[in-house]
Amino acid sequence: MANIDINCDMGEAFGNYPMPNDETLFEYISSANIACGFHAGDPKVMQDTVTLAIQNNVAIGAHPGLPDLQGFGRREIKISPKEAYQITIYQIGALSGFVKAAHAKLNHVKPHGALYNMAARDVKLAQAIVDAIHDFDPSLILYGLAGSEMINAASKIGLKSASEVFADRTYEDDGFLTPRSQSNALITNEKESLAQVLKMVNQQQVMSVNQKVISLKADTLCIHGDGEHAVEFAKTIYQSLKNEGITIKAPTN
Repeated sequence: MANIDINCDMGEAFGNYPMPNDETLFEYISSANIACGFHAGDPKVMQDTVTLAIQNNVAIGAHPGLPDLQGFGRREIKISPKEAYQITIYQIGALSGFVKAAHAKLNHVKPHGALYNMAARDVKLAQAIVDAIHDFDPSLILYGLAGSEMINAASKIGLKSASEVFADRTYEDDGFLTPRSQSNALITNEKESLAQVLKMVNQQQVMSVNQKVISLKADTLCIHGDGEHAVEFAKTIYQSLKNEGITIKAPTN
């Protein structure tokens, strides 16, 4: 029987203005990637989101990004591998404090936005991020783009990884995500998105924007919580996977 993790980026808000969908979305996911303060999030939101994850029995992950609040971590910033290592350690440590205080366990780390996409292609950045995760806690799981340099780097040093696929993003012929700067980067049609999800989970394949069949490994499926119909979309995907007899659970080490 097939199984898949459903993950969602959470806690991407500030103070008394949390993301409106976060609490409801927890019903339809098995992993939460919680912002650590560099691209979004602050101490209050981090603690509140950790609490929600525990209450909903959802695996907790750190979601480190570039230090770019204004650009939400989606703008490429040139950083060295050493800097990538440092900001990853720093942010994992910040979230880990709240997790430890709540007597819970940190399960994984998923880089955010531009940092994620840069490290997907850049061998040295990928290695730096993977080294940071491994040095912090070798039992943590890296969530990275399927087929990316991050997955390769994790494999080389024996760090467990979960190959990530996306419900609402299109793919290029090389297996990488279509840049958000392009008009066809996002899938907004629910039926098209669901068809892509089922193909990725059941067949371990995805169709590129140029109709090329790409093989990939699908361990964890990312859904986004900031869309106009995010909750309804998450519920549809969750129920459709269940109806297919697919088990939804977070990876564990």
